[in-house]
Amino acid sequence: MRLTKFTDLALRAVMRLAVSELSGPSTTREVAAAMDVPYAHMAKAVTRLQHLGVLEARRGRSGGLELTAPGRQASVGWLVRKLEGAGEVVACEGEPPCPLRGACRLRQALRDAQEAFYASLDPLTVADLVASPTGPVLVGLVGRPPE
Repeated sequence: MRLTKFTDLALRAVMRLAVSELSGPSTTREVAAAMDVPYAHMAKAVTRLQHLGVLEARRGRSGGLELTAPGRQASVGWLVRKLEGAGEVVACEGEPPCPLRGACRLRQALRDAQEAFYASLDPLTVADLVASPTGPVLVGLVGRPPE
C-alpha cells in the first residue's frame, strides 16, 4: 500500500502541529518551511485537515494553526482513510474495463489487504506518532525561512 503525497504531507503537518503547541500556534508558512514543502501544497493540506475537524485555523495577530482535541486523539487509520478517499487499489472499471472484472479474485484480495493496512493504523493516534524519539526531532525542525 502506498499513500499519496497529499496524505503524507497532511500527516507530517499534523505531527508538526502536535508538537508546536509548546511554542504556540504555527502558521501554514512555518509548517511548510519546517517540513520543507511548498506553501501552496501545505495550504491545501491544512484546508482539508480543517474540514475534517483535525485542526483550527485562526486569522489575526494571535492566530495560527492548532490541533483540536479530537485531532490530537484521532486514529491514524481514520485520518488516512479520510485523506486517501474511497478509491480502490486497482481500476477494474477503467477505460477499457478489465475483462476479468466479473470473475476476478484479485480485486477482493486487494480490498482486504487495503483494509488490513488501515486497520493496522487504527490503534495509533496522532499523539502516539509524536512520542519520543519523533517529537524532539519535530520540535527541532526549523526549515527554510518563510516565503
